[in-house]
Amino acid sequence: MTVMRFSRQKLGERIDLYERLMRLDRPIGILLLLWPTLWGLWLSAQGRPDALVVWIFVLGTVLMRSAGCVINDLADRNFDPHVARTSQRPLAAGKVSVREALLLFGALVACAVLVVLPLRSGLLAALSVAALFLAASYPFTKRFLAIPQAYLGVAFGFGIPMAYAAQLGRVPADAWWLLLANVFWAVAYDTEYAMVDRSDDLKIGIRTSAITFGRADVAAVMCCYTLALLLIGTVGYRLGLGGVFYGGLTVAAAIAGYHYTLIRERDPQRCFKAFLHNNWLGASVFAGIALDFLLSKGVTG
Repeated sequence: MTVMRFSRQKLGERIDLYERLMRLDRPIGILLLLWPTLWGLWLSAQGRPDALVVWIFVLGTVLMRSAGCVINDLADRNFDPHVARTSQRPLAAGKVSVREALLLFGALVACAVLVVLPLRSGLLAALSVAALFLAASYPFTKRFLAIPQAYLGVAFGFGIPMAYAAQLGRVPADAWWLLLANVFWAVAYDTEYAMVDRSDDLKIGIRTSAITFGRADVAAVMCCYTLALLLIGTVGYRLGLGGVFYGGLTVAAAIAGYHYTLIRERDPQRCFKAFLHNNWLGASVFAGIALDFLLSKGVTG
């Protein structure tokens, strides 16, 4: 009985470590990946996405975000111990081995592949391979790209063209404009995130947008928010969305304005608060899209 109790305790400890490695205890990354995917699903389906497709994409988002966190920590395992905020991550602290992390990454990717198989789309399969490459390669871009957050925006927004492929069997121009909007949004929120670690990143030689923008970081963040919302608004206009959609964008713009009050003094804690608060910006855009379709169908129906 003692041995069994000890084994259960050890198993529970390993599971907890794996959950932390996948950031399941911090779902903000999943949400920032999920919102643009949902934008794409609702816009491509004119507000009526297939329920099975939605569930597949939600599950795939969780799996790919988790896999991305694992590969990120593998790539940064020699850097994270020198950054206060990341020093206690399982790999950085030596509580999970590289072999364990690689096996976990492989298992997550395998599950993600199995999830999309029921959709039986060659185009979606090709885009899934591209999405996997983007997720796996992003952590290494911090070594040589001046603004790796732009690459992150492509990786985090690739659910958009995938959503169009799943719903329509093709990827029209609107999907790519929406992806570009997500790139600007990701640069905005991940610059806020990078502002938290700027001093540590300078010491260890990692490149981030916060370092590249320098004293223009706050202005750059606000400019990126503006461009993101303008592009989303343009896509909505092309699709004939109405006042409820623009109401959602207005709320999102107000949230972006609130972020300015948080980051203007460059206080790390307030910058991190702004980063986390982006969940509400993405949710506001989605609410505007979903409700506009719902109410317009209610009126016309």
